[in-house]
Order: sequence, then C-alpha cells, then structure tokens
Amino acid sequence: MKPCDESIKKTFELTKSMLDIADEGDTVREDAGCGVLFAVLRDSAFKIKQLAEAERDAHIKKGWWKD
Repeated sequence: MKPCDESIKKTFELTKSMLDIADEGDTVREDAGCGVLFAVLRDSAFKIKQLAEAERDAHIKKGWWKD
C-alpha cells in the first residue's frame, strides 16, 4: 500500500476516535459548553471522514488502493 493510502487509513482511525470521544463526552457532560464542544468534534469527524472517503474512492479508481 502506498504511503498516501496509509495516511488515509490513519485518517479513518482518527475520525473513529473523534466520534468515540464525542459520544463518551456527550454521555458524561455536565453543561451546555461541553455539548457544543462534542457537537463540533462530531461534526468535524464526519466532515473529515467524508473527505477521506472521497480520496480513498479516487485512489481506488486510479488502481492505487490495495487492501
């Protein structure tokens, strides 16, 4: 696998961690400020994941992506 593809895979791992943290934070939050923080974290994770998926798909079409 190309180094650029490895970076995309790491990005998927990062967004999974971001979503896990947002879920955990929402569960234990005690004020609205934390709710905003975790909502922004979740939204950012979804946006980053969407970009990574598009890039992965482009690499698949080019024949670069190897699992």
